Amino acid sequence: MLHQLFSLTTFRPKKKFEPGTLRHSLHKQAEASLNSGINLREVVKLPPGENFNDWLAVHVVDFFNRINLIYGTVTDYCLEETCPTMSGGPKFEYLWADGIRYKKPTPLPAPNYVSLLMDWVEAQINNEDIFPVKIDVPFPKNFIPTCKKILTRLFRVFVHVYIHHFDRLVAIGAEAHVNTCYKHFYYFVTEFDIVSQKEFEPLAEMTRKICKENPPQLS
Repeated sequence: MLHQLFSLTTFRPKKKFEPGTLRHSLHKQAEASLNSGINLREVVKLPPGENFNDWLAVHVVDFFNRINLIYGTVTDYCLEETCPTMSGGPKFEYLWADGIRYKKPTPLPAPNYVSLLMDWVEAQINNEDIFPVKIDVPFPKNFIPTCKKILTRLFRVFVHVYIHHFDRLVAIGAEAHVNTCYKHFYYFVTEFDIVSQKEFEPLAEMTRKICKENPPQLS
């Protein structure tokens, strides 16, 4: 298992869904589909009769957990000295802003950026005003925009890991697992047009290879 490949000190507690709830059932459905080896393009589609917001909430939490684990495999190699910027190759640099401590987009070393990002995502998904846990509590108006921001920022972790730490994934035998997680993520966000097309550019060539298709074209 991937979580056995890195130090437990890098692991963050998972957000869990209460057994017996609708979201727990959807989570198990999505997890079973991912592990079954069936067509990931099909399994990301909204199940008939299900609420899109519930489906989105489940996937945001699952992707947060999975990408957090993936980044955990490279933390010993992603250091301020080796990764002084949060980048995806020489053409792409990501700046951090949270509107509180960092009011303006700020360049940061990759490990600092990812740490702040994971803390920020965790705060969003644990905020019951944004991610309500009771089925009779409606999702707020900012739910979908918040999810789009979360998934866009999590995608940048994929970009950094693939471009700057791919050799580490290969060395520990995690390449196939990470590729499957990436395909699942890619198919989900493109199915529902959640992440802006321009975000895919750093991994366009790799996406063509592992997803065996052309990624969305930039307009």
